[in-house]
Amino acid sequence: MTRLKPEKPRAIVIGAGPAGLMAAERMAAAGLRVTVFDRMPSPARKFLMAGRGGLNLTHGENFGIFVGRYAEAATALAPMLDQFPPEALRAWSAELGEDTFKGSSGRVFPRSFKASPLLRAWLRRLDAAGVEFKMRHAFKGFSPEGAAVIHDADGKVVETEARACVLALGGASWPRLGSDGGWVNALQAQGVDVRPLRPSNCGFEARWSDIFASRFAGTPLKPVTLSLGDEHVRGEAMVTAHGLEGGAVYAMSARLRETIAAQGSCVLNIDLRPDVSTEVLAERLARPRAGQSTSTFLRKAAGLQPVGVALLRETEPEKTRPTLSLATADPRALAERIKQVPVRLHATRPIDRAISSAGGVAWSECDAGLMLTRLPGVFVCGEMLDWEAPTGGYLLQACFATGYVAGGAAAEWAMRERVVTD
Repeated sequence: MTRLKPEKPRAIVIGAGPAGLMAAERMAAAGLRVTVFDRMPSPARKFLMAGRGGLNLTHGENFGIFVGRYAEAATALAPMLDQFPPEALRAWSAELGEDTFKGSSGRVFPRSFKASPLLRAWLRRLDAAGVEFKMRHAFKGFSPEGAAVIHDADGKVVETEARACVLALGGASWPRLGSDGGWVNALQAQGVDVRPLRPSNCGFEARWSDIFASRFAGTPLKPVTLSLGDEHVRGEAMVTAHGLEGGAVYAMSARLRETIAAQGSCVLNIDLRPDVSTEVLAERLARPRAGQSTSTFLRKAAGLQPVGVALLRETEPEKTRPTLSLATADPRALAERIKQVPVRLHATRPIDRAISSAGGVAWSECDAGLMLTRLPGVFVCGEMLDWEAPTGGYLLQACFATGYVAGGAAAEWAMRERVVTD
């Protein structure tokens, strides 16, 4: 005869970011007793940080185009995104009292533009569902039996016996907010293939002169078009003391990073006047200078801001190009230079300053429900998986979607294991 144990099966989630909380919500809804552990003092700290500039939850573009934004991981993520697409995330947010809207760029935001009201409502719902939180509890790996080992704030081992365990420990960006990549060694010790964690949506280093860096750090370049090979991105860049960052740079970060890794450096070309053709610029630059300084002339004739003029002076032309004097250059040559300013980038900024990270658990290590085949009953989600995406709502959407899938599969696993035979 078969019987069911009277108590609810227990499940644990390690990591209280969006992916982990979504997994916890699904497991609690399925009837499991869920405990969420996190090493930080409070949940979803990186989520709250993301909401400081207006929480970009997802994107409202065509679903096929949306999935394609995940590049190499698109095929693996497509089934997850299909189960919990942008429309489902917007409906979920509305259920929590936070209606959303789609901006002119297609990006989707809560009407409050904040993460905190949404998170508070979510935590209230999880509490009502019986989800227990244990903060300041750190993941330390696995026992010889394959159970998760967790230490409390005093370093004592905490009992974690459960029918299912969901790991949602994030990548390695912004470790002060909780994601430090410390789980990598623990999974590799179990034979799990973890691809190296690398900065994504990050800044890059250029060797500015001290004068340029001190004067223009924090100054935007906008609008500009950035080019590397056949890839072109229009948007805004920001000069920093170390190099360049900003939305347009982040959008190209994967290709920039991989090119630097392969070649040691790369040249990013910047079009300082993307709305003006080379021919029109050359015509304007052929006008008499009438005693104006070079900076004044370039500002009036070419519409360059001081940072643009300084960048022209700062950047050395490639060896295949002749040295260009801004004061005496042929108008055509100067126009071409304004349309293609070469900035040599030498390295990514450190991963702890990146918005997100690339790399993680290889997809071949997981089944369709994101359970690790080497560790039955252990599921992974969020940035722990090997994917990256540009900013614009894609990061959060994939975290929510993989948490949704992992939580649902973990609940099915736990309930199936609940059946015992006398």
